[in-house]
Amino acid sequence: MDTNSPPPSVLMATTNETLLDDLLRLAAAASVTPLVEAHLPGLRRSWHTCSLVVVGRDLAEPLARVQPAHRPGVVVVGSTADGDDLYRCAFDVGADAVCRLPDDEPLLAGKLSDTLDGGTRAAVTLAFVGGCGGAGSTTLAAAVAVLGNRRGLRTMLIDGDPLGGGIELALGIERDPGDRWPKLLNAAGRISAAALRSALPSVDGLSVLSWDRSDVTVLPPDTMSSVIGAAQRSTDLVVLDLPRRADPAVEEGFVRSTATLLVVPCDVRSVAAAKRLAGPLRAVAGDLRVVARDSRPGPSAADVAAHLELPLATKLGVDRSLPAAMDDGHFPLHTRSPLTRAADTLLDLFTPLDPPVLTRQVPT
Repeated sequence: MDTNSPPPSVLMATTNETLLDDLLRLAAAASVTPLVEAHLPGLRRSWHTCSLVVVGRDLAEPLARVQPAHRPGVVVVGSTADGDDLYRCAFDVGADAVCRLPDDEPLLAGKLSDTLDGGTRAAVTLAFVGGCGGAGSTTLAAAVAVLGNRRGLRTMLIDGDPLGGGIELALGIERDPGDRWPKLLNAAGRISAAALRSALPSVDGLSVLSWDRSDVTVLPPDTMSSVIGAAQRSTDLVVLDLPRRADPAVEEGFVRSTATLLVVPCDVRSVAAAKRLAGPLRAVAGDLRVVARDSRPGPSAADVAAHLELPLATKLGVDRSLPAAMDDGHFPLHTRSPLTRAADTLLDLFTPLDPPVLTRQVPT
């Protein structure tokens, strides 16, 4: 696996071989090598990975039915024989433009050429999952959200694991007023982004969606999809803490994420457990990377990533004071702590230096 080559800047998705031939011809003329997806799952998995997404009419309708997260740089492509339904499909997927081939070839060729100079950035959504029980993914997710918020990014932290320890406990807001997941169980379709942010408890401006003490342990996938979509419309950074179990709602979280961070302690048992999880994650996560947590003595972070055949995002060092501090209701993020260094590294990797690049008007 070559983890050093730059990712493709253009995603082309269609099952129509004739259309694909035309698209590849235009891409070659623009000196662009696209990522090609022929099925809806692949399109959804790669939705955030490229600056330009070109979707054929044949996949636009099924894509609209799953309500993709809004992002810039989407073009729906059809033929001159297509009727007004082509524009409806484009509207439903949030496309910026419609191209009817061959008449609109110059327009599409221009958009392909523009990607060589760098494209627009989609909303940043980071999913965290433990490679084994007790890996520390929840703590790292909370740290990334807190530090992202301190950097000036409008941030929402979403706890997608009803059986976990609870992000609210780590942040000390378990008794604060505001909505939790059970209040949103019937949510489907387009949720008001502004209303969601205003309904949630927050910590210094960081919005947090977690669980109450009810017996609710399963979310409908439509609810997860709608909530994440609203979060992406109202924030610059969305951080998801997701469980290891296979679940349609959990899969929605992975599919809608910019990147998935698999947190793995550097010991033989943990790496073996993570290896079993990495296969299913590859099927739904578009950009899957490893955060290797030091567990001396044990294999190195590089060895863990190599064994899992995944890129290494960062290392997480040992902080022996962290468990006691969190038991006392504190969330220590001092400058020199290993947790802070790892979270800062991830933010530098996935978010821009200038927060306003991500900030958008919030639609309701």
